[in-house]
Amino acid sequence: MGTEIERKFLVVGDGWREGVTRQSHFRQGYLANNDRCSVRVRLADDRGYLNIKSFELQMQRTEFEYSIPDTDAREMLDHLCAKPLIEKTRYYVDYHGHLWEVDVFEGDNAGLVIAEIELQDVDEVFDKPDWVGAEVTADPRYYNVNLIDHPFKDWR
Repeated sequence: MGTEIERKFLVVGDGWREGVTRQSHFRQGYLANNDRCSVRVRLADDRGYLNIKSFELQMQRTEFEYSIPDTDAREMLDHLCAKPLIEKTRYYVDYHGHLWEVDVFEGDNAGLVIAEIELQDVDEVFDKPDWVGAEVTADPRYYNVNLIDHPFKDWR
């Protein structure tokens, strides 16, 4: 069983751009979403993934991720996933020994910028960069699975 320990924060300003080491464009959609888990298909640049994640809205969740052929991912995204799809560019930023992922959303979620950090332990100490704002880990509005039915443009 896989476990993800992740915290989410709103991004303030553009200071994060100075530390970007690489970036990827994501196109993702959901095959299923219920009170136990979500099943996501993602195309990250030209790599396909299938992801199953437990539903808890907290920093520690069960997660499984598998590589799949990019052609299968495209087919599922185009024909099986709920619409609209989530599209975003993810920027990777190294900061004081931790890798931050900054997601800049597009489409109906344009204007939303979220920073995520994955941790080894729920009590792990980390330095917050000055471009990291309010924590939204426990706020369901900021979870990708919810941004499909309730996009940022409707509630910001």
